[in-house]
Parts: sequence; C-alpha cells; structure tokens
Amino acid sequence: MKIIVGGAGSVGRSIISYLSRADNDIVVVDTNQERLDEIAKEFDVQPVLGSISRPDIQESINAAGADILIAATDNDEVNLVACQVAYTLFNVRKKIARVDSEYFLSPLWNTLYNEKSLPVDLVISPDESIAQNILNILAISGAREVYPFDDGKWLLIGFRCVGECALYQFKLSELYKEFADVHFSVVQIARGGTYFYPKPDEQIKQTDEIYILAHKKDVSNILKAFNISQRAYQNIVIFGANAISYDIARSIEEDDNVQSLKIVTNQLEAAQKMSENLNKSVVIYGEMMSDVILGDAHLENADLTISVTSQDKDNLLLSLLAKSSGTTTTLSLVNSAMYGNLTGRMPDNIIIDRSTITISKILQDIRQVNLINAYSLGRGFAEIWQLDLKEDTLLEGKKLTEIVLPEKCKVVAVSRKGELLFDIQNIKIELGDILFIIVSPNGIKKVESVFGI
Repeated sequence: MKIIVGGAGSVGRSIISYLSRADNDIVVVDTNQERLDEIAKEFDVQPVLGSISRPDIQESINAAGADILIAATDNDEVNLVACQVAYTLFNVRKKIARVDSEYFLSPLWNTLYNEKSLPVDLVISPDESIAQNILNILAISGAREVYPFDDGKWLLIGFRCVGECALYQFKLSELYKEFADVHFSVVQIARGGTYFYPKPDEQIKQTDEIYILAHKKDVSNILKAFNISQRAYQNIVIFGANAISYDIARSIEEDDNVQSLKIVTNQLEAAQKMSENLNKSVVIYGEMMSDVILGDAHLENADLTISVTSQDKDNLLLSLLAKSSGTTTTLSLVNSAMYGNLTGRMPDNIIIDRSTITISKILQDIRQVNLINAYSLGRGFAEIWQLDLKEDTLLEGKKLTEIVLPEKCKVVAVSRKGELLFDIQNIKIELGDILFIIVSPNGIKKVESVFGI
C-alpha cells in the first residue's frame, strides 16, 4: 500500500512509526529538512522536502498512485487544502486530515466535509483523542488501558497483576466457572515481553499484564477479584499546558470527587490561558523540575500525576520524580519508541503512547475490511478489530474453528443480537454477526484476505 504522510512532526512521526512496521510504501513530505533527515534515519521512508498542499509536490511524488493521503502537519488549513488537491487533481481514494482547531471541529460544521465542499474522508484530532484516552483510564481506576466498544457498553481493559491473589491458582477454564455470572474473557496476556492468547489450561501469574473483554458493569468486580486497587483520585497534578491538558482539566473540574487539581507549566502564555479558561484549577508557572515548583505542586499528597508535555524524557522523568515523592499513580505521554528501555524500568508508570492512540483513529480507514471499530493495543503489539460481516459473506454457516487465521490472530468473541458471546468454539457464523478479532502485526494482510470487503 502506498501511503503519503504530510508532516514529520510528532503526529506525523507517530503515524509513520506504526505504518512502517507493515509492508507499506511510505512517502513523507515536510517543509523542514532536519525533521525529514531524522525520520529517514529511523524509518524506511521516502523523504520529500516541500508543502503537502502544493499540487506540484503531490505530482512529483505520484499522488495519483497513492492509496491514502494523511495530512498531519500542525496547520489545519494546509491539511485541508492538501486533501482538496489530492481529490481534485489526483483522485486519491482515501484522504485523512489532522484538524486541531475547535472552529473546524465544531459539530455546527459537520456538513463541511464532503466531496462537494472539503473532500476529507476522516478528520482526526490527535490531542483530543489522547485526552479522551487518558480520561477513559481515569474512569476505570486500576486499569492501564481502556478501549470502549458500542458506546462504552463493552470494554477491553488492560491491567497488571501486582499483588497477591488467590486467582493465580486457577486455570482459565476454572476461572470462568468460578465467575460464571460475570460476562468476560481473557483475550491476551503479556508475560516476559511476549504477548499471547491464553489457552483454557493457562494459569495467570503475578506480574502478568492481562487484557480482558467484558461488560462495563462487570469491570469493577473483575478488578476487585484480581486484587487490583481501585480508588477515586482526589489530588491530581498535570505537567504541561496544552490542548491535551486543557481537555483533561476541563473534564476533571466537573468531578466532585476531585479536591485539588494543579497544572504545572514552564510556558508563560500557556499558563495565562489556562488560568483564564479554567475555574477550579491552580496553575503553577515555572521550571517544572525545580525543587521550588515541585514543592508548590505537593507531589507527596498527589493521588495521580499526568505528564503530557511535548518531551518524552521530561514526561518520564517527571513521573519518576512523582513516584519517588509518594504519588500513587503516574501517567506519561510518550511519542517515540526510543524510550522503550526506560519505560521498562518504570513498570508501575502508565504509558500513554501517542502513536497507538493516533493510529487507532484511522485503522477503520486503512484496513481492507468492514470495521466498526479498531484499536492498537499496548505499544502496537496487536490490534483488536470489531468487524461487521457483510450480508453476502461466504463465511455464513461456517464454524469459527474452520476459519484458518495466522499465528497470534484469533476471534475472541461474537456479538449477536446485542449480546456478546465468548463460548464460541462451535458457533456457526450468522448474517449480522459482529466479530471481535485480535490481529498481530504480521497477520494483518492474511486476516484482511479472509474477511476482506
């Protein structure tokens, strides 16, 4: 697949880092040569200097032969014009635009995006998505990852087994019998750096990272059964003043359980804007890692810190300082896989990966199957697809066991008539079924060929 990415900044890089794992022909266009050089050193891409919105630039990279154009510069107008050029002059099939301005994102202007006006197939707002991802995690205390389906009716949650728990003695088949009245399934386990779908005789072990698909109403009981601590966050500190922290703070201010919310930033203008637009938050301006500023933030009293500055190393270091000061839970936004080794030394820190969140917003548009929803899990170890079978599917009447999928790819649940079925070994596919499928990076093309449109 030939994919053109406009913009080599943090958002463009996050998209490129994910797409480059598959067998894609990627062209990246940016006006900054230094950024292009850095991207070209790290990834197998074709770097092109210029503006993605210019017709001559798109012509020079043969946009007419591209499957997808993703305009992800930090300028909304450039991104929208790039999509218009790609559609009008080069008939690019799929056009995705990053849009950050609230003016362009307003529901009042939804009719703006169509072939007669602005031919954008998908509008993405990475900062808005990151903020929502963090809020989803905060809503399920004890979870490290939260992915909603069907308007939040079903959740895929990831958590780490940290304390002692009697359930470690159970095989999964025994676990399901013990909790027969709870609607859930363990769909992935991470152990020693390896991810796998657990068989019925698998036992969960301490330090395992577990991914469970469950009904929202059952999630709290499941976490409690695994001895995962759940608490309401009362004292929160956010490092970084930007669109992400603003969206998070605005939502947190509506939570009556939160007693204190502080935002720490070293950017004066951003601090002033935060102070003007937030009602209950305390904004602290100064060098974020100075003893004085950290003292003013009172990390020793914090239940939670959220580090969402533009610098990975700052976010990780701030979380480390918060942990050493006594903060219960820390979250760090990370853009680059280069910090993977460092994150491994902070197992209790919750990592918010920009690339997997950003790519999750466009998976429906880049996968060659009929997806209702899709997410990239962890730091991209797998994807989970919510796949709607077409009415004319040739798979109707077949047992799921008869469908051959690649290694580490598996149908983990079937949604039928509004109910989610987990005991699916002998189930036959019916029209209207919706499949939940775990897909490994290496198996994407094969799974697409099995369930392709």
